[in-house]
Amino acid sequence: MSTFNSNSANAIKLIVFDWDGTISDSVARIVHAMQMAARDHDITVPSYLEVKDIIGLGLTEATFRLFPQATREQVFQIQTSYSQHYRAEDNAPCAFFPGVEETLHDLKAQGYQLAVATGKSRAGLDRVLDSLDMQTFFHASRCADETLSKPHPLMLNELLAEFDLSADQAVMVGDTEFDMEMAVNAAMPRIAVSYGAHHVDRLRAFKPLACLDLFGEITSTLY
Repeated sequence: MSTFNSNSANAIKLIVFDWDGTISDSVARIVHAMQMAARDHDITVPSYLEVKDIIGLGLTEATFRLFPQATREQVFQIQTSYSQHYRAEDNAPCAFFPGVEETLHDLKAQGYQLAVATGKSRAGLDRVLDSLDMQTFFHASRCADETLSKPHPLMLNELLAEFDLSADQAVMVGDTEFDMEMAVNAAMPRIAVSYGAHHVDRLRAFKPLACLDLFGEITSTLY
């Protein structure tokens, strides 16, 4: 397993996390909401694996990829239905993966800056952070509807500019090839987690510094 030298000039100062499938165990909820949206409009319902495959993209990009034959109007209708179904199920936030809460608090106590780069909408991320009473926990965040969707590097580049850091002073942590490719496009180191939406073999293709089976292993990877 590769580790960082905390005493080096380019020591990691910023850790950027994906949300769905990395921090939050929300894959099943996303899949169900998208399948319900397809049923609403009499469109062929995508399989569980098909929906898993697009998790991490912004909603518009994900919908076009899932339903390539749909018109723009149909895509808009599917997106609207998806959002309605997801919000209806989102009264209680999805559980964190094991070790997430403790590890995040530990990393913050050690002085790391923590950020989120997610395919969720701004309203969606704010809603879950509010429900978890974590509105001020992360130092910054970027959502797909306020910048460009993964795997474009704009999310990461904006975060680097906000913290006045170079790419080698940050690391992206994610569960999809979109997270890994975004980090590659930003020339940023990356850590993959194996328990999320995409199979770990897809993540290894982007040469992450580590592929973790448990979120808590991030701590030892950074030393």
